[in-house]
Amino acid sequence: MLGVFVGSAALIIILSVFNGFEGLVLRMYSTFTPDIRLEPAIGKTFDPRIPYLQDLKKETNIQAFTLVLQEKSLLRYDERQFIGRIKGVDNAFMANTQLDTVMVQGNFILNENNQNYAVVGANVQYNLGINVNDRIRGLQIYSPKKGVSISIAGVDEFNVKSLFPVGVFQSGQDWDDIVFIPLPIARALLNEPFNVSAIEINLKNKDAADKFISKIKPNVGKNIVIKNQIQQNAVLYKILNTEKWAVYFMLTFVLVIAIFNIIGSLTMLVIDKKKDIALLAGLGADKSMVAQIFFFEGMMICVLGCLAGIVAGLCFCLLQQKFGLISMGEGNLLVSSYPIVLKIKDFVMVFFTVLLVSVIASGISARWSMQHFNDVKENL
Repeated sequence: MLGVFVGSAALIIILSVFNGFEGLVLRMYSTFTPDIRLEPAIGKTFDPRIPYLQDLKKETNIQAFTLVLQEKSLLRYDERQFIGRIKGVDNAFMANTQLDTVMVQGNFILNENNQNYAVVGANVQYNLGINVNDRIRGLQIYSPKKGVSISIAGVDEFNVKSLFPVGVFQSGQDWDDIVFIPLPIARALLNEPFNVSAIEINLKNKDAADKFISKIKPNVGKNIVIKNQIQQNAVLYKILNTEKWAVYFMLTFVLVIAIFNIIGSLTMLVIDKKKDIALLAGLGADKSMVAQIFFFEGMMICVLGCLAGIVAGLCFCLLQQKFGLISMGEGNLLVSSYPIVLKIKDFVMVFFTVLLVSVIASGISARWSMQHFNDVKENL
């Protein structure tokens, strides 16, 4: 029972911690991941001047309708160079209320007092040594001109813009090599007066994203692909789910070993209770009745141990949520203690996992008792 108790509690705690980390990672990515993203099915850009897309802005459930133009570019600061990505966004992007949560230096400002600025990712700052308080040195952005032949000077082949970086954000490896700039600057750099790379839509009611996609999908046409948050970060979701299931199966294997120890215990009990079995046989008990006794005993041991473990795991998780009993370490800037998120499906999954293995283990023990029933009866 103690083995089942520890195994069940461990499963609840570990799964809840993984839920916490999953939520933490997804919150980091959701800062720059819109609820819905429209991308070109072929090529890198598309024309957003489609009548339906213009009317789509008027939908009451839309919080922000952002035009995005992005591409890889050469970034230069002093003598250092770095290949990063520029992401030009219009003013609607500033409606994102979570921008301040990922800032590690400065502020997220792209335009103020008719002056354009850049906000860089942590990886860009690290490679270029950017000082956001320096108003003398600007960040130079180079993008190849379209349709220009190679020249001796080399500089004539590029569009160049210089912006002062005023903020640094950190939001994960996939985002930290990005430089956010105003959309007009991106258009000038990439020679794209009308086309965009994507349209990002944030909804007031985020739970209605799939319903919203089903509504607009028939009208946007086959040349535009619509993605929800999971589809935009498909690899991330797959990794998180794979890790969680891998840990679940490993801990379940340990729990199975603990439960199958019951077979040994009940087998010894059958040997120890031969006289009692013989007495029951003399009173008229048949094989099925004796088997049920050992089966239900095995089930009681497993179920009681499981329920006690689930309750203990729940109590520990609640204490961890409130008091942060186990710390992540002083060097962690995101959370001070291990995050916990409780999900009812984890409790149901653990209980039925233990129940299934318990039925198998108790059934084997009951079958063992029936094998010796005839011998005990004859000896009587």
